[in-house]
Amino acid sequence: MRKTILGSIIITFSGLVLFFNSCTPESCYEETESLLKATFYDHVTKKSLIPATLTLFGLNKDSIIYNNISKVQPGLFPLNDATDNCVFIIKINGITDTIEFNYNSYPHLVSKECGYTYYHNLDTLLVYTTNIIDSISISKSNITTINEENIRIYY
Repeated sequence: MRKTILGSIIITFSGLVLFFNSCTPESCYEETESLLKATFYDHVTKKSLIPATLTLFGLNKDSIIYNNISKVQPGLFPLNDATDNCVFIIKINGITDTIEFNYNSYPHLVSKECGYTYYHNLDTLLVYTTNIIDSISISKSNITTINEENIRIYY
């Protein structure tokens, strides 16, 4: 009888230890969304120039990313990890252009608490109109959750 009670106590205690160690509430404090970061520059002086107003939305998308917002620097472009191509309509100071990004996506483990996200490798070929945009250069083609410039938009 004594062995049965001792065995039950050991099993119960072991089960509680496993339960509390496996169910510790941990929160995700890390960035989990990888966004293409675009900074804006004057095409003549090559110095940083924040647009007076910026509107940005994806082609064939319902949501507007920026709607006539002032003082946006950097502009954050959300890429779709289910495709290898995104086209955005961008309006800088009231003048509209389009930018097409080609890229490939791959999963990346952020952490046990945060799970997975997708990182993107930007192709070097960018297609864009030149109504207000003079040129676009790629600063860093690997798009991650780190807050660093990926492209420069000269206008």
